[in-house]
Amino acid sequence: MPRVLIPDNLSAAGVESVKRSGLEVDYRPGLKGAELIEALKGADGVIIRSGVTLTADILKGQPRLKAIVRAGVGVDNIDTQAATREGIVVMNTPAGNTISTAEHTMALLLGLARNVGPADASMHAGKWDRKSFTGTQLAGKTLGVVGLGRIGLAVAKRALAFEMRVLGYDPFFTKEKAAEYGIEFHPEVDTLLPQCDFITVHTPLTEETRGLLGKDRIAKLKKGVRLVNCARGGIIDETALADALDAGQVAGAALDVFEKEPPPAENRLPKHPKVLATPHLGASTDEAQEMVALEAAEIISGFLLRGEIRHAVNMAAISATEMGEMKAYLDLSYRLGLLLSQQVRGQTIVSAEVVYRGEATTKKTKLMTNAFATGLLESAMAEPINIVNAEFMARERGLQITSASSSEPSDFATLIRATVKTGEGEVSASGTIFGKEFLRLVKLGNFSLDAYLDGMLLVYKHRDVPGLIGYIGTVCGNHKVNIAHMALGREKAVPGGEAIAVLNVDSAPSAEALAEIRKHAEVTGVDLIKLPAAGAALPWASGH
Repeated sequence: MPRVLIPDNLSAAGVESVKRSGLEVDYRPGLKGAELIEALKGADGVIIRSGVTLTADILKGQPRLKAIVRAGVGVDNIDTQAATREGIVVMNTPAGNTISTAEHTMALLLGLARNVGPADASMHAGKWDRKSFTGTQLAGKTLGVVGLGRIGLAVAKRALAFEMRVLGYDPFFTKEKAAEYGIEFHPEVDTLLPQCDFITVHTPLTEETRGLLGKDRIAKLKKGVRLVNCARGGIIDETALADALDAGQVAGAALDVFEKEPPPAENRLPKHPKVLATPHLGASTDEAQEMVALEAAEIISGFLLRGEIRHAVNMAAISATEMGEMKAYLDLSYRLGLLLSQQVRGQTIVSAEVVYRGEATTKKTKLMTNAFATGLLESAMAEPINIVNAEFMARERGLQITSASSSEPSDFATLIRATVKTGEGEVSASGTIFGKEFLRLVKLGNFSLDAYLDGMLLVYKHRDVPGLIGYIGTVCGNHKVNIAHMALGREKAVPGGEAIAVLNVDSAPSAEALAEIRKHAEVTGVDLIKLPAAGAALPWASGH
């Protein structure tokens, strides 16, 4: 039974949900250092919140660990590159805290507009001062929403209810989609910002978004603009913002997040008189905590029990239904990689290409290419390799693996052709799927054939002359090697030319048997290829 480690505080409903799914749960909040590393060795998956940081040192050498689920949106406390390298899929729960964070954004927006914070502090000090805290209304004002993901859209929806004009920017959004929400779309952030009375940011923190609102952009904003950040500290340059508040360029800021949390004493913003600050409370509601915990439980059980990948940050997402539909395609791609890797033993691989035709082009080809790369690199890697880290491992070694979809007609409903180039030339193989699960090798190099892609394959090239098949059969019989299936292919449909044979055998021929086959004058090459048995589970899915 797969085991899930929970070394962070998680709502009781979330923990119980994991247990009810049939997974074994190791719930030990507060695990750190060596204890955490040791506990992870016995886990197939782990659920964390913000209280646990998974560094490269912690993730290294965890061959059993397959998945990390962050109960929350941000994955700043997970070294995703290290996780990818170790073949661990990282998933988050973007939906669970959407409403709570959007509501908190609106609370800060309203509080900032109406000076709720300083007015409350004045009242607590025993004063009755109405003149000092005159605010501004939201109705009729222009709000710029930078980032139109779930939370950004939820904020826009609420702002529209307050009769605000809403402008939106997101590099992965369209004008037509924005119009459906009543948002005026801007394809460039620099055309949006100067028009706004209020600006709220809802992007992830990446190298592209760090300092998105820096000194130069803040200087171009409308004088008296008010800024809100409930997303990630660092999106707004904190030093530049403090300077702009001092200069009066920015009338006020409401901040729930900071670049360093808690903010160091030298950070001017938390105590600035024009700043309304909260200690990262965006998702701090009872409802949000329970929802992200339940979502995390669903995601980890879906992955470990059904191979479902939801909200992954380091690979393509795939539902349980899609995984079922994709299994044969992933298996075919993986076996083609295994086959070609054994054909080029001892040679330096320069590059590889996978071309998809027919029904394969309608599937998630990136996952299939990663499955091919897994098979291709598997025997050469000391570290575990799977569809999560295969592309990373190849790139790290300077190996370029490309893919393409072809519209050229084929004799098969689906066809996957893989080619590997080495310093000595290139080899290629094409495979297809018969029915829903029967994998076939239909081309090897320039030879067309119909061979089973499972078990032990004895592959020999030869000149197409009489008596050779009988000779091979006799050798195998003398060495107690049973032939389960045999496929022949000619380069040209004429006797005496170059040909190839693929024999599925029930056991590996001995070195003596192979030497006897090689010594035949008409045999020009012999390979022994080992593939998984028919129907074997994909290696990276063995815990599902």
